[in-house]
Amino acid sequence: MKDHKNKMNIAIFGASGAIGSAFVNQLANNETQATIFAFSRSMKKFEFENVHSHSLDITDENSIAQASVIASKETPLDLVLVTTGFLHNKNEVEENTNLGPEKSLTDLSAEKFQKLFEINTIGPALIAKHCLPKMNKERKSIFAALSARVGSISDNHLGGWYAYRSSKAGLNMLIKTASIEMKRRNKKAIIIGLHPGTVDSDLSKPFQRNTPKEKLFTADHSVSKMRDVLENLSDEDTGKIFAWDGQEIPY
Repeated sequence: MKDHKNKMNIAIFGASGAIGSAFVNQLANNETQATIFAFSRSMKKFEFENVHSHSLDITDENSIAQASVIASKETPLDLVLVTTGFLHNKNEVEENTNLGPEKSLTDLSAEKFQKLFEINTIGPALIAKHCLPKMNKERKSIFAALSARVGSISDNHLGGWYAYRSSKAGLNMLIKTASIEMKRRNKKAIIIGLHPGTVDSDLSKPFQRNTPKEKLFTADHSVSKMRDVLENLSDEDTGKIFAWDGQEIPY
């Protein structure tokens, strides 16, 4: 995403999480001419002059709309990263309550579906609603949201995790549908999903037991690989879902 002639304008939603923070830090270090807007509920501060932190409530459309205006006030958006996501609350998993990932149909609850869809699907959809019209139309721009391999319907061989799988499958459909519309409105815009792999974070901690060490990534490693994916995107890639290693994930 380097452009030495013009400064990049970047917005990162979910900047306080492990992956969001790693994106902010790496982009601030490597894209020193870029302006980076870091949005998070906690308004996490970063020690870079080109990073501007702002608060965001991903469950509030007014908050999302305001964030999109702040980020695009001076120049169009070149890169939008949606790194928010929800799978569980650690205590709820440990206590085996209905907000932990479901193992069977008997574990399903409306509360869990509502919670996961609100953060994993509806939030990113509203960010797309407000940010995609503000993407740069003069050069390649990218909108990327964190998806997950378990959101692939055709790749589902284990079952379980009903709400999380469904929320990510919904996100994948959003990405595909938005990419079709944007082909008509902004041919320079590329909309994709990114699967970061299994990252050593609060989200994955309760489920790392069976993950081989070589497949448990630090956030920095995962983000470095995903940045490579972003760097090599072409117009033909819009609407697709890519894993951290560049492999396309089927719907």
